[in-house]
Amino acid sequence: MARAVTSQRKALNTVVAWSIGLLIFFPILWTILTSFKSEAEAIANPPVFMFFDWTLENYSVVLERSNYMRFLTNSVIIAGGSTLLGVLIAVPAAWSMAFVPSRRTKDILLWMLSTKMLPAVGVLYPIYLLCIRLGVLDNRAALVVILMLINLPIIVWMLYTYFREIPGEILEAARMDGATLKDEILYVLTPMAIPGIASTLLLNFILAWNEAFWTLNLTSVDAAPLTAFIASYSSPEGLFFAKLSAASTMAIAPILILGWFSQKQLVRGLTFGAVK
Repeated sequence: MARAVTSQRKALNTVVAWSIGLLIFFPILWTILTSFKSEAEAIANPPVFMFFDWTLENYSVVLERSNYMRFLTNSVIIAGGSTLLGVLIAVPAAWSMAFVPSRRTKDILLWMLSTKMLPAVGVLYPIYLLCIRLGVLDNRAALVVILMLINLPIIVWMLYTYFREIPGEILEAARMDGATLKDEILYVLTPMAIPGIASTLLLNFILAWNEAFWTLNLTSVDAAPLTAFIASYSSPEGLFFAKLSAASTMAIAPILILGWFSQKQLVRGLTFGAVK
């Protein structure tokens, strides 16, 4: 029998949750506010929080100086392409691990996860030379493949967890009705795991969107995404915090909007199978 939760306990949990949420969100809020300040107000000491002369000059300068839509298009293609390609590869892999018993499954999953512990700079040089040799440096297709391979262990792990929550008897019933392996994955397993697949898509899209190390080192002009757009405002002449904040706000705005509208689906996917 579940224990009753007192109103005081609920109030305390609410205060703690809001405090943690505001603490996490504060850097983003400060960046957004700074983007509306002048350069002098951006570096004022003590800092000015709300009471300053709001201006759109920084956004105007950023839009005049940079081709924002080109950077945005590259980010959408790179993040979306790597995520979709990763899911197409991960769904069959996670299915085989979840429903084809093997003593090596846990070892394979741990090995895949261990690749995420390798410092990215450790493999930068060979991948950089490989891109030069293949003629795909500063190429969106190359970044799609590289980011897909980087995030693939996380995609497989997440889908494997969701697939394990689906009763195997359902798949056995489908096989008895004459379903092929393709039908089993496409028409039985995938629809039942849509919440988990959706949350996996969203999380890995965010990871690919925010990836800076590979995008900054493997792009220059043609395939440069929004991470390079932000980095372009760090110049030898110094940091222009107001304009840098405006560029950062423009870079994170699409993903913030996506996260806001998809938060229910994201929470539903992350809690998929948690309640029996």
